[in-house]
Amino acid sequence: MSPRIHTLPNGFRIVTELQPSMQSASIGVWVLAGGRHERVEQNGIAHFLEHMAFKGTERRTPLQIAEVLENVGGYLNAYTSREVTAYYARVLKDDVSLALDVIGDIVLNPIFDPRELEVERGVILSEIGQALDTPDDVIFDWLQEATFPKQALGRTILGPAERVRSFSRDDLAGFVEEHYSPERMVLSAAGNIDHDRIVAEAAEIFGGLKSHGRDHADPARFEGGEFRKVKKLEQAHFTLAFEGPGYRDEDIYIAQTATTALGGGMSSRLFQELREKRGLCYTIYAQSGAYADTGMTTIYAGTSGDQVGELAELTIDEMKRAADEMTLVEVDRARAQIKAGLLMGMESPSSRAERNARMIGIWGRVPAVEETVRRIDAVTLDGVRDFLAKIGTSRASMALYGPVKGAPDLADLRERFAA
Repeated sequence: MSPRIHTLPNGFRIVTELQPSMQSASIGVWVLAGGRHERVEQNGIAHFLEHMAFKGTERRTPLQIAEVLENVGGYLNAYTSREVTAYYARVLKDDVSLALDVIGDIVLNPIFDPRELEVERGVILSEIGQALDTPDDVIFDWLQEATFPKQALGRTILGPAERVRSFSRDDLAGFVEEHYSPERMVLSAAGNIDHDRIVAEAAEIFGGLKSHGRDHADPARFEGGEFRKVKKLEQAHFTLAFEGPGYRDEDIYIAQTATTALGGGMSSRLFQELREKRGLCYTIYAQSGAYADTGMTTIYAGTSGDQVGELAELTIDEMKRAADEMTLVEVDRARAQIKAGLLMGMESPSSRAERNARMIGIWGRVPAVEETVRRIDAVTLDGVRDFLAKIGTSRASMALYGPVKGAPDLADLRERFAA
């Protein structure tokens, strides 16, 4: 079944996709506001707000929010990214209306109870502490900051502890007032659902919302730079990022294919050369991430302190070789991996609901899977080689953490790529 789209008079968008063979459904609201929409004094508030949505509404206590869907075997969750905050549920088909009612309640009617706010403040401070104690998590925050310095896109989603300690009830309500506007919300549902019923119920819940916000996100500037923190750890953590295409860019599928071939699996060049042949690391991979107006081609590896320099240099060498020697067999395998990931994901109502919401947010429509597959299949060997050659001369950033004193500078790696 093809997705069906409906827009309420206030701009609130609804997209559903029927999977009649399923016994369940996934439904959620994606708010097109996340970390990059925060001002510097608000850093971390989008994530704090996501937490507080579960801490009581005008109709439900925190315990009732926790129980209402679990009582029927479903679950409720949320996440915050740099561009989106999502609230979603998975339930059996007969409980879709209940799930929609709960999601509408927590999104529109949080009471921000002062006592619960203090409880959740402690939870988030613990979450920040846990992230700081997890090197292969925190290093990506540092890489992001080095890539987009003094920009909202470069700041951590969790926010610094000193900001989180200062947020008030008025701060949370103010962020909602700025950003939780109907034209910046997408309700997406997939599975065994009834489109017309969801539209009617959504109109009752969200139809009265008034437009009051605008997109405050500043244009991204991939500036690049280096962050290095020397610390006595068991592993040296090494990350590189190169400027890549945004998700509206025609080259996005070239970037995804190139990074998959370079470091997207056990058969990839980086994995085979640096782990399997040389034993320099346990984990190494490359990935392509994208935002509305920019992207990042990222490489990560964890190794020992006495090997981090060799690993960094050989990573550059392998990137250079890939630009010259990448084969059609490798490109075909990478395209197959990307298509398989897409098509396997389509078997899950949750994946379908999320994809449809993202596509509506990006394009205002849901491209057919066949259209996406055609774009993946259109990626050529020459296109992949050209992409890999160009990223070596594009803006770059690097973050290192652990016993990394002897690792080369970013400028040294750039020179090695150019040699």
